[in-house]
Amino acid sequence: MYICLISIHGLIRGHELELGRDADTGGQTKYIVDLARALAEREDVTQVDLVTRRVVDPNISDDYAVPQEILSEKARIVRIDAGPEAYLPKEELWDYLDSFMDNLLNWQNEQPQMPDIIHSHYADAGYVGVRLSHLLGLPLVYTGHSLGRDKRQRLLAKGLTRDEINKRYNIGRRIDAEEEVLANADLVITSTHNEIEEQYGLYNYYQPDRMAVVPPGTNLTQFHPPKKAKEKFRFRKSLDQFLSNSNKPIILALSRADERKNIQTLLEAYGESSQLQKAANLVIIAGNRDDIREMESGPQSVMTDILLLIDLYDLYGHVAVPKRHLAGEVPEIYRIAAQSKGIFINPALTEPFGLTLLEAAASGLPLVATENGGPVDIIGNCNNGLLVDPLDKEGISRSLLKILHDHSQWETFSRNGLVGVRKHYSWQAHATKYLDKLSPLPAKHEKTPMSPPKHVKHRSRDRAIFTDLDQNLLGNPKGLRQFIEVVRKNRKCATFGIATGRRLDAALSILKKYAIPIPDVLISSLGTKIHYSQDLTEDDFWTEHIDHLWQPKRVRRVMSDLPGIKPQGRKEQSFFKIAYHYDPNKAPSVDEINGLLHKHELTCNVIHAFGQYLDILPSRASKGQALRYVAQRWETPMEHILVAGGSGADEDMMRGNTLAVVVANRHHEELSHMVDHDRIYLASQSHALGILEAIDHYDFFNTCEVPVPHE
Repeated sequence: MYICLISIHGLIRGHELELGRDADTGGQTKYIVDLARALAEREDVTQVDLVTRRVVDPNISDDYAVPQEILSEKARIVRIDAGPEAYLPKEELWDYLDSFMDNLLNWQNEQPQMPDIIHSHYADAGYVGVRLSHLLGLPLVYTGHSLGRDKRQRLLAKGLTRDEINKRYNIGRRIDAEEEVLANADLVITSTHNEIEEQYGLYNYYQPDRMAVVPPGTNLTQFHPPKKAKEKFRFRKSLDQFLSNSNKPIILALSRADERKNIQTLLEAYGESSQLQKAANLVIIAGNRDDIREMESGPQSVMTDILLLIDLYDLYGHVAVPKRHLAGEVPEIYRIAAQSKGIFINPALTEPFGLTLLEAAASGLPLVATENGGPVDIIGNCNNGLLVDPLDKEGISRSLLKILHDHSQWETFSRNGLVGVRKHYSWQAHATKYLDKLSPLPAKHEKTPMSPPKHVKHRSRDRAIFTDLDQNLLGNPKGLRQFIEVVRKNRKCATFGIATGRRLDAALSILKKYAIPIPDVLISSLGTKIHYSQDLTEDDFWTEHIDHLWQPKRVRRVMSDLPGIKPQGRKEQSFFKIAYHYDPNKAPSVDEINGLLHKHELTCNVIHAFGQYLDILPSRASKGQALRYVAQRWETPMEHILVAGGSGADEDMMRGNTLAVVVANRHHEELSHMVDHDRIYLASQSHALGILEAIDHYDFFNTCEVPVPHE
């Protein structure tokens, strides 16, 4: 099996992971690298590619600019360009994900074979994974790591408004992507049962039968108990400078400086308990810092609170908060705490899983952890600690003191953790269970053919031009005649295509009426039909491909009673295109309609155009998906395709790496929000004259080469 793992944001490399550097470089980063290595050790896996975003930025290591990094004989990190070269937080990546997908596909086409499985991590990779899965006909596996609806609930509870949340975190696009991936994924892998019930249960497309709990593993070679009672550790010096009595047991907290990790409540519990201060020291490892004043606002606020609380409770000599630590020193930090007969604590408000709990347990440390999330499963499986309410300071103190004062209990929890982690949470166990879940999936999919249909007369061309009919070609007869002449003149080097919402018969009627030549590719009914060349040969594979999960009768039944929505006439309908008139003053919003379809477990693509039309298609069908399918089969790079669009139905054709034009008569319509995209040209002229203007702007035909026929 050849597995493609996609994890786009954060800083990913195979050594000295910068965990805790920021909110994007945490547990997901470590998990994905360890997973790639563990899978590559299996005999039944031939290749593992971990695909992430390439970053060229003077403020970070040059490691993240290297296009490929070898992890092992069968595993590598592949870095793909997308958007600006600089490092960007995940909230700012959404507009560049289509380009990431197109560039990943370009890279994949250069490889000896396509993957058997795509496994996307987090919502941004889910967005890419859905499209790549649709295009290539591959199974899609998804791991959310954290989810937008859960985050929005917590932020609302803190007093932020929905507008503030959406502006700061782009949460609307994130949730839309999560709903889409849940509707299309063959399998969702979670770390805990709690994650399925409490987090995925918030989504419209909630299908627990497609979800499987496969707990992450931990590296038992790297994380282990102290080898001897008086083993020496270099990092000890970093702690001793803070502590008056360094011989006391250590209560260890290790996490990012993130408000959700609830370190402040732990400090308050410690500061208000003289018994705890007498029994143990508190060590807080909360990322790295040089100057608190230069930290991002979130971590800066947390670190400032920590220092203020230490001062408030006069905990000098009792609490250590080192400024820096290397990733390679983390195992040593756990062993220092274990050697002191200490405890690892995770007081997070909620913890999706808790890799640090496994690392601590593998090092011989008993656990005290939040009762919200993954620790419930970990401590339940290993019986190696106590669960606490993270907001109950007295409860936290009691649990810590109970273990610290009972040596027998400490030994039992320590021993149970070592046994339980090896049994339930080794990477070998994880890889075995993971592949057991994945192995049946490829047989359920038919991969997309990588060449044109044999019965189609196809001549290789250097590039292609695709345009809608009504909003672009029609409306200026003189411009149309000029456009037709230019297309005919360049037919040897460029494919001519039309992508229309009209049915095939209606499109052909328009072509005949306006003397437009039959295109090389005719995409009709909003991307649900594809025909080739003069004899209009239909692409049968595409028809079968988009039929995946399509249930038109159920769609019509769900839509039948909605106000403000009326079916269009029979001429606008087809098996794969359900067309409605849409009254925005009476009808539910498009988001609400999407949510309703998801609640009924219907996987669809809902397209709203011109403010008055609503079309529902199979999830694999749209103009953009049909265009990429044709480009893939005909081996035409997306960078060599010029697209002229005029409505919301054309948007996904214009995203990504295509060259695009919006003609003047459509500037202020549905595509106006795309004006910031680098590869979209706003023509000063209308209709076909605008397309001709874009052809000149891009120097499209002057750089077009006539391919040499293969002998």
